[in-house]
This record gives sequence, structure tokens and C-alpha cells, in this order.
Amino acid sequence: IMNIVEKENPEGVMVQFGGQTAINLAPKLNERGVKILGTSLTSINIAEDRKLFEQLLRDLKIPQPKGGAIRKPSEALEVAKNLGYPLLVRPSYVIGGRGMQVVYNKDELLSYIEGALKFSDEHPILIDQYIEGTELELDAISDGKNVLIPAITEHIERAGIHSGDSIALYPARTIPEEVIKNLADYAEKIARALKIKGLMNIQFVMKDNVAYIIEVNPRASRTVPILSKVTGTPMVKIAIDAILGKSIPEQGYPTGLL
Repeated sequence: IMNIVEKENPEGVMVQFGGQTAINLAPKLNERGVKILGTSLTSINIAEDRKLFEQLLRDLKIPQPKGGAIRKPSEALEVAKNLGYPLLVRPSYVIGGRGMQVVYNKDELLSYIEGALKFSDEHPILIDQYIEGTELELDAISDGKNVLIPAITEHIERAGIHSGDSIALYPARTIPEEVIKNLADYAEKIARALKIKGLMNIQFVMKDNVAYIIEVNPRASRTVPILSKVTGTPMVKIAIDAILGKSIPEQGYPTGLL
């Protein structure tokens, strides 16, 4: 990457269009004096770091499944004791869903943790309550102040099936209007709190008409090209112009949920 930067000598780089790999490169680029355009490295870290993210949601009064971050098997057992089974376990700082598994007992949990720690001990392993509900996904564009939400999609498979492997519906068919409004409200609050500039993806799970946030990705998601086409909203173009300083209203687009 630095070979390219040194040759091109850009004003800065946009990491949010390269998936999780590019997001993970952001700190190293920043250390080498490369300017990160769009959402700041500080905000990226809040979205990716378990404790910082939990604190953000508490401050904004947005519900999320109970959980914890662990680095050794004994910590995992303590979290499991407090939460009960089933549990959703996954590595942090990876593509959403990579290495994710639902475990139903102590043996399955320990087997997963031991295997995951052999793979990587650089970042903690995340353990959450597994809420058996409907998974929802929201994509948004923000200029740091104004937020445009082109679409909310509803997954057909149970929550926990990786979104790259699932069938999703747009527009959502079985989600109450009140929940849809809450999702849009949560997205706007998070985008403003993190001063998101560009694209953002949020995954929720809904049970008993309550939506809990699973994760926020401060980047483009795999859904962006599809939703751009079906909604007629050029999401990447709007995001790039927002990153370069042109607000969403200045670009001629409305704000809020389309």
C-alpha cells in the first residue's frame, strides 16, 4: 500500500470502500502520515472496539444484546455464566460474520475459543446473547451532520446467518412502522455521534418488536451496489462527494429515510 501512496502522492485515502481489510489498514496508514479521508480513525475505532462501542450505545440509549469481549477461556466461561446459552461468538476486527458461530454449551464454547485464539490473539473474541429474532440491515450515507437512509432490508434466514449467505427482502415486509422509525432514528444518532462522513452499515436483530444493534460498520457494505440500483440512489457517488465536503442537501438529495 505504501508503495502506491508514495508513487501517487495523494491528498489522502478513502478506506471505507475496500471492505474490512481497508478499515484494518487505516491505523497503519495514519501512523505513516497518510491522511484518512471521510470518517475519522477515532470514529472507526469506536465502532470497531467493543468497550467503546458499548459505551456509545449506552450514551445514546440504544439497545444492544448483552455481551463481553474476552482473551482467554476462563473469561469466556465467566461471560457465559452471566449470559446463559445459546451464545453468539465471533472474532473482532473482521468482516461481519467471518468466524461467527452459535454455541449451545460449555464444551462448544471452549472448543471455539481455543481454536480462535490459535488463529489470532491480537484482538479479543466477542461473546453475545444469541437473540432468536429477525435480522435487519440498514445502509446510510452521512456528511457528518445530515443523514440519508436509502434502504432497510429484512433477512429471511434466522439471525446469525452471514449476510453474504442470506436472502434479504427490500423493502422490509414484516417490520412494524414503529420499528422502522426507531431504526432510522438510531442510525441518525449514531452517524452524528461518530461524525460519519460517507457510508455506514448497521445490522440489527428484532425480537418482540424491539430492535437491538448487532454491529455498526463505518464503511460500505456488500449491499451498497444492489441497493443503489434498486432504489435509484447512487450511494457511492453521494458518499464520495460528502467526504470531499459537499453536503447531502447541496447534492440535491433529501435526508432521513427514503
